[in-house]
Amino acid sequence: MSRLRVLLRTTALRLSALYLVLFALCAAFLVFYVTAMSERLLEQQTRDAVTAEVSQIDNVYARGGVNALLRTLERRARQPGANLYVIAGPTGEILAGNVASLQPGLLDKEGWTGEAFRYQRYTDESRKETHVALAHVLVLDNGLRILVGRDLQEPEKFRVLVRQALMVALGIMGIGALLIWFAIGRNALKRIDRMSDASTRIMAGDLSQRLPMSGSGDEFDRLSESLNAMLGRIEKLNEGLRQVSDNIAHDLKTPLTRLRNKAEAALAHKATNSGYRASLEEIIGESDQLIRTFNALLMISRVEAGAAAAEMSDVDLSRSVADCVELYEPVAEDRALTLEADVPPDIHVSGNRELIGQALGNLIDNAIKYSEGGANPSIRVTLARRDDRIVLSVADHGPGIPADKREDVVERFVRLDESRSKPGTGLGLSLVEAVMEMHQGSLELDDTVPGSENNRGLTASMVFPTPSA
Repeated sequence: MSRLRVLLRTTALRLSALYLVLFALCAAFLVFYVTAMSERLLEQQTRDAVTAEVSQIDNVYARGGVNALLRTLERRARQPGANLYVIAGPTGEILAGNVASLQPGLLDKEGWTGEAFRYQRYTDESRKETHVALAHVLVLDNGLRILVGRDLQEPEKFRVLVRQALMVALGIMGIGALLIWFAIGRNALKRIDRMSDASTRIMAGDLSQRLPMSGSGDEFDRLSESLNAMLGRIEKLNEGLRQVSDNIAHDLKTPLTRLRNKAEAALAHKATNSGYRASLEEIIGESDQLIRTFNALLMISRVEAGAAAAEMSDVDLSRSVADCVELYEPVAEDRALTLEADVPPDIHVSGNRELIGQALGNLIDNAIKYSEGGANPSIRVTLARRDDRIVLSVADHGPGIPADKREDVVERFVRLDESRSKPGTGLGLSLVEAVMEMHQGSLELDDTVPGSENNRGLTASMVFPTPSA
């Protein structure tokens, strides 16, 4: 019973009830309109037939007089399915014909009788049964009155038959509509119940749950698809927040411990001013590294939250890449590396110029850092169009990243054992990936030298969609 009450409160039922009422009104109008049109058509046919017969009888009287008129009426009255024929005197008494009695006063005036009238046949006198007819009265010059009419029983039967057929057809249509609504309504209610159950589990904290989809592509599936995308985004943000909390507690503990140990060592030992100064400089260096770490975390969170999305504009990517390469050329030269660039002009994307520049700077900085001491001291920055994408790549010839670890290195604070000796926080690639997600692009990692085990190098590609896409 409660399920029925829930069903009765649904919008689908209210809309269906409204449509059913409108359908019933339209159906009733259609029934009465078709019936009225049928009656009007049959009545007009009856009048035309009676008018034609009155004209014939008038011609018979004009040519042959009363005797010819009586013979004609008698012959016609005996035919199967004959019309109504009455010959009455000047005072209205019936003299001849195939009608036993008429409605009083019917023969008083010439012309059409107006509305349908009642009459009785000779065979109906014992049963007291009456019929309905429509007639025309003709007054002769000798005072005789001739009534020619037609029984309306068949038109009435036809009218009733038409109305019944329409009512039955519309009734079947209405019942079918109710059955279809009930089936669709129950299906919709089941789907809503499944969505409600999934929502309850999600509210309980299980963000891995997703709203069910039937695969039909209807409005429920479109709604579920949108909400599932939102839930996936929320789950990813929550997972990132949890990882950040864990990683901050784990990875920032070491630099904080170093800071404390340096300060404690400076206080525990007698030292000169230069010794204290050296200790303070080391502490400041560690503090700067912590500040850079927190700035990187804040930047990643800002990008993932979409705070920079409002700053999107048309970016001349060719010029931005050229400026960034020019900025890092002195750094590469100081470390005996060659920074090369292959940047065609006039390549534009829709994005945030500062974030794209910072992401590219992170990739070039990583390439410089891990290419030191390698067999090939070149780093190549390439910008190119590939189908409907724009690819910005930074390729080095350092140790590279194994294929099975490339998904891990984009996580925050994740650093491979081979890179522990290099300075860094493990947030560079995380920032690049967040920036590319904000630009509806992707970060792709691949070997610079495919198939090589040592010094395979790393090619990090920032893949942007074209502005038209």
